[in-house]
Amino acid sequence: MTNSSSHPKTPAPKLRSRLLKFLLILMSASLLVTGSGFLYEAIASTTARKNYPAPGQLVDAGGYNLHIRQSGAGAPTIILEAGSGETSLSWRDIPEQLAEQATVVTYDRAGYAWSEQADSERSGANIVRELHTALKNAGLPGPYLMVGHSLGGMYARLFTQTYPEEVTGLVLIDARPENDDRETKPILEAENVAGNPSAYLLSLLKRSGALHLFQDQLLAGLVAEQDRAQFINVISTPAYFAAKEQEAALADSTEDAIRGQHFGSLPVKIIARGLPQDYAAFGISEEAGRRLEGIWQAGQRGMLKLSSNSELIVAEKSGHMVIHDQPELVVKAIRSVLEAD
Repeated sequence: MTNSSSHPKTPAPKLRSRLLKFLLILMSASLLVTGSGFLYEAIASTTARKNYPAPGQLVDAGGYNLHIRQSGAGAPTIILEAGSGETSLSWRDIPEQLAEQATVVTYDRAGYAWSEQADSERSGANIVRELHTALKNAGLPGPYLMVGHSLGGMYARLFTQTYPEEVTGLVLIDARPENDDRETKPILEAENVAGNPSAYLLSLLKRSGALHLFQDQLLAGLVAEQDRAQFINVISTPAYFAAKEQEAALADSTEDAIRGQHFGSLPVKIIARGLPQDYAAFGISEEAGRRLEGIWQAGQRGMLKLSSNSELIVAEKSGHMVIHDQPELVVKAIRSVLEAD
């Protein structure tokens, strides 16, 4: 007696067996691809350490080493304090231009670029103290002309407050105002603005090799194309992501520490951006964007109260990254403080 079907049915146990084999092959392939990414990143990171040696020196900051790069000679010593997520590399050729007139120091905060990770919390007080310790250990006792961009402007102000006898001038480049968090937080919460990805997620992305392999897609609009090789090979480490996250979490405490400052007749230059942020890119409404920009600009002008010898300079062609958009304006402002000293 013949089977009515020209093709016999596959027994259920055999079908399950084939499906299990298929799933195992699929999982193995996924693990192989993922493992290859992690292996690729491990090799690339090892190679990067050889191809991108520290241009400066590693100096003890009180239990760990900070990377400090010095150029030029003579007093005062100009300290360039970078913004959130920015490093000694962010200043590009500004240090070389200033080195003709004075000693210039760029450095990396703990966990950033070539600096070692610190055990202490990334509060403004710790950051300022550790920088001061490293400067002394590097044989750079001051006097200092403090220059700070963005978040680095708050650290520059706190350094000036903590060591007033050692500071001869202050230049703030689109620096974060002292009331930024308390004034902008309600607006940002109402807009349901998503925060930055966690340090854990960014570290995983780095370790997987994805940042290396898809850097143009992942870093577009975040890191300038000319800076991406340095970002991928030097800066974007788990220690960096953790330090940046901790600094952001403790920024409001630094605001509290510098609120209401007055430095007498200390020369103070305040450079404010002339072009507003692209708030729509962060999912912020036009009205909220106007309010946020207004708060920022009012904060820039409020810093004129820091000294009886202060001046506001508007970088008409610049967004927040004035140090990239109009570096010549930054150099001119710093030189004006040097020449008045």
